[in-house]
Amino acid sequence: MTQPITGDESSVSIAHTIRARRTLREFTNEAVSEQLVMELLNDAVWAPNHGLREPWRFLFVPTEQKGAFIEHLLPAFDTAQAEKMRVYLHAQASAFLIVIMPDKGGHDKQWEEDLMASAALIQNFQLLAWERKLGVVWKTNDHNWNPFVRELLGVQSGEKITGMLHLGHFKEDQVPAPKKPRTRAELKTHIFGNITVREEPTNYEND
Repeated sequence: MTQPITGDESSVSIAHTIRARRTLREFTNEAVSEQLVMELLNDAVWAPNHGLREPWRFLFVPTEQKGAFIEHLLPAFDTAQAEKMRVYLHAQASAFLIVIMPDKGGHDKQWEEDLMASAALIQNFQLLAWERKLGVVWKTNDHNWNPFVRELLGVQSGEKITGMLHLGHFKEDQVPAPKKPRTRAELKTHIFGNITVREEPTNYEND
């Protein structure tokens, strides 16, 4: 398990990792192990969550089970779609991690709290993975809502898929430079009591 960092070293490391992380879609042939994913998850679950409900569970597909997993999903699609999905999933990742949360209907206060907690966990996992040179693509494709796909994945009534995470190891020379700077927070922040009108931001990015 990754060791905690204290003092100034912690803030520098966290800030660097947040800024350095990228969404990668090209990975090495190195297998993604259960041991590594469990280590990362056991740190990621320290995400803030209201009432300590821990509103998540996981389905992990290690590299050696990737082919069998893809074939298991294909009956959810018609013939033409199935072949596209086979090619797509084989090309996209070395392993998969599906994050599942409670969804009992009615997007009320508790549902929103649980969704935000589940998303915080995924961000934790992405940052922890980046430090171990494990790339993560957080996918929210239409098939996450496909009832047949949900059934094949064992998603129960009263649950939803927060995301299917595509995983794979990468080399540092595969990491692209930022597409453009993020909008500075000052341009999106109003300070209470300050009537200064700030210039509207023009650059948005979600990578």
